Amino acid sequence: MRCGKMATPAPLPPAAGAAGAWGGVRRRCQRLLYWVPVLFISSILCWSYYAYVTQLCLLTMTNIGEKVVCLVAYHIFFMLFVWSYWKTIFTLPMNPSKEFHLSYSDKETLEREPRGESQQEVLRRAAKDLPIYTRTMSGAIRYCDRCHLVKPDRCHHCSVCDKCILKMDHHCPWVNNCVGFSNYKFFLLFLAYSLLYCLFIAATDLQYFIKFWTNGLPDTQAKFHIMFLFFAAAMFSVSLSSLFGYHCWLVSKNKSTLEVFRAPIFRHRTDKNGFSLGFSKNLRQVFGDEKKYWLLPVFSSLGDGCSFPTCLVNQDPEQASTPGGLNSTSKNESHLFPAKPLRDSQSHLLTDTPSWSETSGKAEKGKVGKESIYAVMIHFV
Repeated sequence: MRCGKMATPAPLPPAAGAAGAWGGVRRRCQRLLYWVPVLFISSILCWSYYAYVTQLCLLTMTNIGEKVVCLVAYHIFFMLFVWSYWKTIFTLPMNPSKEFHLSYSDKETLEREPRGESQQEVLRRAAKDLPIYTRTMSGAIRYCDRCHLVKPDRCHHCSVCDKCILKMDHHCPWVNNCVGFSNYKFFLLFLAYSLLYCLFIAATDLQYFIKFWTNGLPDTQAKFHIMFLFFAAAMFSVSLSSLFGYHCWLVSKNKSTLEVFRAPIFRHRTDKNGFSLGFSKNLRQVFGDEKKYWLLPVFSSLGDGCSFPTCLVNQDPEQASTPGGLNSTSKNESHLFPAKPLRDSQSHLLTDTPSWSETSGKAEKGKVGKESIYAVMIHFV
């Protein structure tokens, strides 16, 4: 008997194999390069610890009481800074839950249908029970072709992470992470504590900086560290104060950085204040209801990142009301606003005493019935 030879798979063409290998090397190099800003901040932080604790407090300060107070206060700011920075870096961004992903049959149907109204009909059916209020500029359902999901409100696809991120604010190279729903509070605290850290160093280092500058103290190894430490702290304080102030304004208006550049589009029109509920409630959305956790880098934000209380503006009074208290203009738009738009963890923000103050014109507060858990309607006059 003749023994047949075992079939072997055909080798990849040399060009294809080389291209794949080069692509993998390039991706690994990119991932390493993304950590360079984080390593830079970490090295500055380590040097500042040595310069302040060793060179300034232990070797330069002569008053024991001043040493103790400065060292205790410094380590408190340092611990909070490092803690919040660590949480911002290593808290994974939250992605849309499974209910926003298209089923296998819906994906197949979507691929078969030509682009246009037929595809939108498939997406409308998939999104009919989802808590979605925003649309694209053309009024279509927001859909991600890469992740194959219907985008929740305030969700965007990050080109660096190659994922859809819930309530995405921006991708920050200084933390090598997307800043979004899961870590936005940590990012704010990181900015706040890094600013306090720099201000504290600059304030306590100032007198020794002046003494070294005016030759009031002898030239030692500490001179370089103390003088450069003041320059670095002052420089970072200026940049951090502007960035922290900007994000404080975003929180007060309940906006993200992306929403500042492109306002969310609701059913009837674009509304830059569509998610704003007033300063107090905007603050609670990010920091939570329990004030004891506000200053700690522990997650306490309200909700799940997929649904948010919203103000629906410029409603057409001539439109017929649906059983759920929501309006529709045609059969195709009957599921534009879902029957269950808010999660329980955020709906209580709409049942509190309203304190809306975000519109530029005079806002007329409509009466909210028991069914107003779905939405709060503000009519502009």
